[in-house]
Amino acid sequence: MNIIRSKYLSRLESMMHTKFVKIITGIRRCGKSYLLFTLFANLLKEKGIDDKHIIKVDLDSFSNRKLRESEELYKFLNSQIKDSAMHYVLLDEIQLVPAFADILNEFLRRDNVDLYVTGSNAKLLSKDVITEFRGRGCEIKMYPLSFSEYMSAFNGSMQKGLQQYMVFGGLPQIFDFDADEQKAQFLSRLFEETYIRDIKQRYTIRKEDDLEELINLVSSNISCLTNPNKLANTFRSVKKSDISNETIKNYLDYLEDAFIINSATRFDIKGKKYIDTPFKYYFTDLGLRNARLNFRQIEKTHLMENVLYNELLYRGFNVDVGVVPTRIINAEGKQQRVQLEIDFVCNQGSKRYYIQSAYSMPTPDKVEQEETPLRKVDDFFKRIVVTGDEAPITRNNYGITTMSIYDFLLKDNSLEM
Repeated sequence: MNIIRSKYLSRLESMMHTKFVKIITGIRRCGKSYLLFTLFANLLKEKGIDDKHIIKVDLDSFSNRKLRESEELYKFLNSQIKDSAMHYVLLDEIQLVPAFADILNEFLRRDNVDLYVTGSNAKLLSKDVITEFRGRGCEIKMYPLSFSEYMSAFNGSMQKGLQQYMVFGGLPQIFDFDADEQKAQFLSRLFEETYIRDIKQRYTIRKEDDLEELINLVSSNISCLTNPNKLANTFRSVKKSDISNETIKNYLDYLEDAFIINSATRFDIKGKKYIDTPFKYYFTDLGLRNARLNFRQIEKTHLMENVLYNELLYRGFNVDVGVVPTRIINAEGKQQRVQLEIDFVCNQGSKRYYIQSAYSMPTPDKVEQEETPLRKVDDFFKRIVVTGDEAPITRNNYGITTMSIYDFLLKDNSLEM
């Protein structure tokens, strides 16, 4: 099945012939290899580039295992560049090569080499490593299928599509299976045999049971505020484990480095400052999260919030959890200081949006509950409530826009409507 990832392909095309290493990062199996070796390679051929000037190396392949050695990869690439014409070097899973930054820097110096690489580990492709490219590394973050990309391949209604998307996620390979049981088995095996095995091998985990249990806890508590100290207390009280806060923090970092989860920091909107802890964690792919829990916890409110978070990242926003300090009159008639929460504060350059995720708002009281934090914001950036209910886009007297999740996810300009 050919799923066009036009957003990423356009980004790659716009970066052609620039003196940057184009670094495509993202969770394993999200489509990085297909983007680079099929979609982008085909684009090059459409532009008239012949095969001998397109050098493709899949470093994850067993047949190319010798090229994971720095010297061997250098020798091979050098042997393929035989004339002064532009050569397009496409390297998949570059983090498998120990001194990859040195090799890429070497070829960056050549005027007839255009470099594109993929990587599945954030630590090995972090800002520190990009710095080694002397400011000439450009990261393109890739995610599993957005809902609009998913629907381009889904044969059914948008309602059925969203239901499937929330349960089985957006890894492209999910379309290889027809039966729900097959999808579930694929995701369960992939999580255990690829993602978790990578982490255990890369970081030499000694207490594997603690890592497994932490993954279960994070999976069960997506979109809930937590921190390493709170998680350590849970381990001590429920699991009778003496795991330290530092170990938990390391394990969470490993999961983020592998792009399995993302964390959102709290931001004091009125004080204009970040609050260190607690955080919220979201899964990069909900199918993996649900598979981890054997599809037992399908809570639509939390799943919808996770879907919206992922969509905002896909659109290129920096996303925080908003906190609005305010005072209310309590039941005793006294003033009480409280912190109201806005699900997402989304920033992109000079743009900012405040977004609430509300699966259903069947009553006026529920509407007021969701809108109150937005009403307390005293700036002029757009405020939006996204609901799971199918309803037309409306804007009330407080300037708050309400729209359905379908409009939000399927219309590119939904934030401007």
